Amino acid sequence: MKPGETRRAPWIVGVSGASGTPYAAAVLRALLDAGQSVDLVVSRASRLTLLDETGISFRDAHWGDDLREWLSLGADGKPSTFDVDITGVRHWSAGDLAAGPSSGSYPAKGMLIVPASTACVAGVALGLSKDLLQRAASVTLKEGRPLVVAVRETPLNGQTLRHLVALDDAGATVLPASPAFYAGATHIQHLVDFVAGRALDAVGVPHRLYRRWEGELGGSRPA
Repeated sequence: MKPGETRRAPWIVGVSGASGTPYAAAVLRALLDAGQSVDLVVSRASRLTLLDETGISFRDAHWGDDLREWLSLGADGKPSTFDVDITGVRHWSAGDLAAGPSSGSYPAKGMLIVPASTACVAGVALGLSKDLLQRAASVTLKEGRPLVVAVRETPLNGQTLRHLVALDDAGATVLPASPAFYAGATHIQHLVDFVAGRALDAVGVPHRLYRRWEGELGGSRPA
Protein backbone atom coordinates (compact mmCIF):
# COMPACT_ATOMS: atom_id res chain seq x y z
CA MET A 1 0.00 0.00 0.00
CA LYS A 2 1.38 3.37 -1.05
CA PRO A 3 1.72 6.28 1.40
CA GLY A 4 -1.56 8.19 1.66
CA GLU A 5 -3.67 5.32 0.33
CA THR A 6 -6.57 3.99 2.38
CA ARG A 7 -6.79 0.25 2.87
CA ARG A 8 -9.75 -1.19 1.01
CA ALA A 9 -12.33 -2.56 3.48
CA PRO A 10 -15.28 -4.03 1.59
CA TRP A 11 -18.69 -5.31 2.51
CA ILE A 12 -18.92 -8.99 1.63
CA VAL A 13 -22.15 -9.84 -0.17
CA GLY A 14 -23.06 -13.52 -0.37
CA VAL A 15 -25.81 -14.68 -2.71
CA SER A 16 -27.23 -18.12 -1.89
CA GLY A 17 -29.61 -20.32 -3.86
CA ALA A 18 -32.92 -19.03 -2.50
CA SER A 19 -35.36 -17.30 -4.81
CA GLY A 20 -34.95 -13.55 -4.63
CA THR A 21 -32.04 -12.50 -6.85
CA PRO A 22 -33.60 -9.00 -7.28
CA TYR A 23 -32.99 -8.45 -3.55
CA ALA A 24 -29.28 -9.16 -4.02
CA ALA A 25 -29.11 -6.86 -7.04
CA ALA A 26 -30.76 -4.02 -5.12
CA VAL A 27 -28.35 -4.41 -2.19
CA LEU A 28 -25.35 -4.45 -4.51
CA ARG A 29 -26.49 -1.37 -6.39
CA ALA A 30 -27.18 0.53 -3.18
CA LEU A 31 -23.79 -0.32 -1.67
CA LEU A 32 -22.03 0.85 -4.83
CA ASP A 33 -24.18 4.01 -4.98
CA ALA A 34 -23.09 4.73 -1.40
CA GLY A 35 -19.44 4.55 -2.47
CA GLN A 36 -18.82 1.25 -0.67
CA SER A 37 -16.46 -1.46 -1.87
CA VAL A 38 -17.96 -4.92 -2.31
CA ASP A 39 -16.56 -8.44 -2.30
CA LEU A 40 -19.05 -10.70 -4.06
CA VAL A 41 -19.54 -14.44 -3.51
CA VAL A 42 -22.19 -16.13 -5.66
CA SER A 43 -22.88 -19.71 -4.59
CA ARG A 44 -23.23 -22.51 -7.10
CA ALA A 45 -26.89 -23.00 -6.22
CA SER A 46 -27.61 -19.29 -6.67
CA ARG A 47 -26.34 -19.42 -10.24
CA LEU A 48 -29.14 -21.83 -11.07
CA THR A 49 -31.65 -19.49 -9.42
CA LEU A 50 -30.21 -16.49 -11.25
CA LEU A 51 -30.48 -18.32 -14.57
CA ASP A 52 -34.07 -19.30 -13.81
CA GLU A 53 -35.16 -15.84 -12.62
CA THR A 54 -33.26 -13.67 -15.10
CA GLY A 55 -31.92 -15.85 -17.91
CA ILE A 56 -28.38 -14.76 -17.01
CA SER A 57 -25.59 -17.35 -16.68
CA PHE A 58 -23.14 -16.15 -14.02
CA ARG A 59 -19.67 -17.38 -15.01
CA ASP A 60 -16.45 -16.97 -13.04
CA ALA A 61 -14.48 -16.25 -16.22
CA HIS A 62 -16.92 -13.54 -17.34
CA TRP A 63 -18.28 -12.38 -14.01
CA GLY A 64 -17.88 -8.68 -14.78
CA ASP A 65 -20.03 -8.75 -17.90
CA ASP A 66 -22.56 -11.05 -16.24
CA LEU A 67 -22.78 -8.90 -13.10
CA ARG A 68 -23.21 -5.73 -15.13
CA GLU A 69 -26.06 -7.30 -17.08
CA TRP A 70 -27.68 -8.59 -13.87
CA LEU A 71 -27.51 -5.28 -12.01
CA SER A 72 -28.94 -3.41 -14.98
CA LEU A 73 -32.20 -5.38 -14.69
CA GLY A 74 -35.23 -4.00 -12.91
CA ALA A 75 -37.09 -6.21 -10.48
CA ASP A 76 -39.66 -6.72 -13.23
CA GLY A 77 -36.96 -8.15 -15.50
CA LYS A 78 -36.78 -5.11 -17.77
CA PRO A 79 -33.21 -4.74 -19.14
CA SER A 80 -31.18 -1.52 -18.98
CA THR A 81 -33.27 -0.18 -16.09
CA PHE A 82 -30.17 0.79 -14.09
CA ASP A 83 -26.74 2.05 -15.12
CA VAL A 84 -24.25 0.64 -12.61
CA ASP A 85 -20.51 1.14 -12.22
CA ILE A 86 -19.06 -2.11 -10.86
CA THR A 87 -15.45 -0.97 -10.50
CA GLY A 88 -15.86 -1.21 -6.71
CA VAL A 89 -16.63 -4.95 -6.88
CA ARG A 90 -14.19 -7.80 -6.39
CA HIS A 91 -15.47 -11.27 -7.19
CA TRP A 92 -14.41 -14.47 -5.44
CA SER A 93 -15.34 -17.93 -6.67
CA ALA A 94 -17.58 -19.82 -4.24
CA GLY A 95 -15.21 -22.76 -4.31
CA ASP A 96 -12.10 -20.72 -3.47
CA LEU A 97 -11.54 -21.47 0.22
CA ALA A 98 -8.18 -19.69 0.05
CA ALA A 99 -9.88 -16.40 -0.91
CA GLY A 100 -9.41 -13.25 1.11
CA PRO A 101 -12.77 -13.40 2.96
CA SER A 102 -11.91 -16.89 4.27
CA SER A 103 -9.53 -15.32 6.81
CA GLY A 104 -10.24 -13.10 9.78
CA SER A 105 -7.14 -11.05 8.98
CA TYR A 106 -8.70 -9.96 5.70
CA PRO A 107 -10.03 -6.41 6.16
CA ALA A 108 -13.81 -6.40 5.77
CA LYS A 109 -16.58 -4.29 7.30
CA GLY A 110 -19.07 -7.12 7.55
CA MET A 111 -21.26 -9.35 5.43
CA LEU A 112 -24.76 -9.49 4.01
CA ILE A 113 -26.25 -12.77 2.76
CA VAL A 114 -29.05 -11.78 0.38
CA PRO A 115 -31.06 -13.87 -0.17
CA ALA A 116 -30.29 -16.60 2.36
CA SER A 117 -31.68 -20.07 1.71
CA THR A 118 -32.56 -22.41 4.56
CA ALA A 119 -29.63 -24.61 3.54
CA CYS A 120 -27.32 -21.61 3.82
CA VAL A 121 -28.85 -20.67 7.18
CA ALA A 122 -28.23 -24.20 8.46
CA GLY A 123 -24.65 -24.25 7.17
CA VAL A 124 -23.75 -20.95 8.79
CA ALA A 125 -25.54 -21.78 12.06
CA LEU A 126 -23.70 -25.11 12.29
CA GLY A 127 -20.36 -23.68 11.20
CA LEU A 128 -20.02 -26.10 8.28
CA SER A 129 -17.97 -23.77 6.02
CA LYS A 130 -18.64 -26.03 3.05
CA ASP A 131 -18.00 -23.19 0.58
CA LEU A 132 -16.60 -19.66 0.63
CA LEU A 133 -20.00 -18.10 1.38
CA GLN A 134 -20.43 -20.14 4.56
CA ARG A 135 -16.79 -19.74 5.52
CA ALA A 136 -16.92 -15.96 5.11
CA ALA A 137 -20.04 -15.84 7.27
CA SER A 138 -18.35 -17.89 9.99
CA VAL A 139 -15.33 -15.57 9.87
CA THR A 140 -17.62 -12.53 10.10
CA LEU A 141 -19.22 -13.93 13.26
CA LYS A 142 -15.98 -14.94 14.93
CA GLU A 143 -14.47 -11.52 14.25
CA GLY A 144 -17.51 -9.78 15.73
CA ARG A 145 -18.40 -7.99 12.50
CA PRO A 146 -21.96 -7.28 11.36
CA LEU A 147 -23.67 -10.20 9.61
CA VAL A 148 -27.10 -9.78 8.01
CA VAL A 149 -28.95 -12.94 7.01
CA ALA A 150 -31.89 -12.09 4.73
CA VAL A 151 -33.72 -15.40 4.87
CA ARG A 152 -36.15 -15.91 2.00
CA GLU A 153 -38.38 -18.91 2.61
CA THR A 154 -41.93 -19.64 3.71
CA PRO A 155 -43.20 -21.41 5.70
CA LEU A 156 -40.37 -21.98 8.14
CA ASN A 157 -40.12 -25.27 10.00
CA GLY A 158 -38.89 -25.73 13.55
CA GLN A 159 -35.41 -26.79 12.49
CA THR A 160 -34.84 -23.63 10.47
CA LEU A 161 -36.30 -21.50 13.24
CA ARG A 162 -33.82 -23.03 15.69
CA HIS A 163 -30.98 -22.28 13.26
CA LEU A 164 -32.14 -18.66 12.99
CA VAL A 165 -32.24 -18.35 16.79
CA ALA A 166 -28.70 -19.75 16.90
CA LEU A 167 -27.58 -17.10 14.41
CA ASP A 168 -29.27 -14.39 16.46
CA ASP A 169 -27.52 -15.70 19.59
CA ALA A 170 -24.21 -15.59 17.70
CA GLY A 171 -24.69 -11.91 16.91
CA ALA A 172 -26.15 -12.00 13.41
CA THR A 173 -29.11 -9.89 12.32
CA VAL A 174 -31.88 -12.15 11.03
CA LEU A 175 -33.73 -10.10 8.43
CA PRO A 176 -36.60 -11.91 6.67
CA ALA A 177 -37.13 -10.72 3.11
CA SER A 178 -40.55 -9.31 4.01
CA PRO A 179 -41.58 -6.19 2.06
CA ALA A 180 -43.75 -3.60 3.79
CA PHE A 181 -46.49 -1.57 2.17
CA TYR A 182 -46.60 1.58 4.33
CA ALA A 183 -43.89 3.24 2.21
CA GLY A 184 -46.32 3.75 -0.67
CA ALA A 185 -45.10 1.04 -3.04
CA THR A 186 -46.61 1.20 -6.52
CA HIS A 187 -44.17 -1.11 -8.30
CA ILE A 188 -42.42 -4.40 -7.59
CA GLN A 189 -39.09 -2.53 -7.52
CA HIS A 190 -40.33 -0.50 -4.54
CA LEU A 191 -41.04 -3.69 -2.58
CA VAL A 192 -37.63 -5.11 -3.42
CA ASP A 193 -35.91 -1.84 -2.53
CA PHE A 194 -37.65 -1.77 0.85
CA VAL A 195 -36.05 -5.08 1.84
CA ALA A 196 -32.68 -3.99 0.45
CA GLY A 197 -32.96 -0.74 2.37
CA ARG A 198 -33.71 -2.51 5.63
CA ALA A 199 -30.64 -4.70 5.07
CA LEU A 200 -28.49 -1.61 4.63
CA ASP A 201 -30.10 -0.01 7.68
CA ALA A 202 -28.94 -3.01 9.70
CA VAL A 203 -25.29 -2.29 8.85
CA GLY A 204 -25.50 1.50 8.96
CA VAL A 205 -25.02 2.24 5.26
CA PRO A 206 -26.96 5.34 4.15
CA HIS A 207 -29.37 5.03 1.24
CA ARG A 208 -32.54 6.45 -0.26
CA LEU A 209 -34.24 3.22 -1.25
CA TYR A 210 -37.57 3.74 0.50
CA ARG A 211 -39.69 6.39 2.17
CA ARG A 212 -39.33 6.19 5.93
CA TRP A 213 -42.16 6.17 8.44
CA GLU A 214 -42.59 9.61 9.99
CA GLY A 215 -45.50 8.94 12.32
CA GLU A 216 -48.26 10.24 10.07
CA LEU A 217 -51.04 7.87 9.05
CA GLY A 218 -51.45 7.90 5.30
CA GLY A 219 -48.36 10.03 4.86
CA SER A 220 -46.78 7.57 2.45
CA ARG A 221 -49.93 6.84 0.48
CA PRO A 222 -49.49 7.49 -3.27
CA ALA A 223 -51.28 10.62 -4.46
